[in-house]
Order: sequence, then C-alpha cells, then structure tokens
Amino acid sequence: MAKKNDFLMYKGRPLVRNGKTVYYGYMTDPYVVIMQITSTRQVKGVEVADRVVVQLVNTDPDVRMKDKIVKKAERRGLYNAVDIGCIWLERELRESA
Repeated sequence: MAKKNDFLMYKGRPLVRNGKTVYYGYMTDPYVVIMQITSTRQVKGVEVADRVVVQLVNTDPDVRMKDKIVKKAERRGLYNAVDIGCIWLERELRESA
C-alpha cells in the first residue's frame, strides 16, 4: 500500500493532479509549474488532455498576485505541456540558486 506522501515523480520532482489541474515541482521551491487542462478528447475510448495552459508560478507569498505568473503558454497535449513546464522550471530554479 502506498504512503500518503508518495507522489508520481518526473525528473526528480512530484507531479500531482487535482481534478483538471496538474502541479509540477515542490511547493517549497521558489517556483512551481501549474498546468490546467482546458479541453479533452477521446482516443480509443479514453479521455485525454487536448489543450493545456502551462504557467510558471512564483511561490513567494510576499509577491503580489499579478506578479506571481512568470511565464504562460498553451500547448496541445499533456506531454508537450509537461515538457515545456519542466524546461521553464529547471531554468528558473538554476538561475535563482
């Protein structure tokens, strides 16, 4: 049986889904990626993500809400969204270290 703190990991960071929103990264890091599935489609009877909005978000509580979103894009498919989100997150975390 899985522990409560076990998450799906991708490239060493947690990938957590809550409804149609997917979070990538540690919430304790300075940045995290939020992916919102805006539309889905059927592929061989399975519902898959079609359009996904990707946002690189600053987790600092002292930053104003309008300044929290560092980068934003829309991608087709969850793979493309996770790919660009991972690149953005790695670059920002490397620069902020």
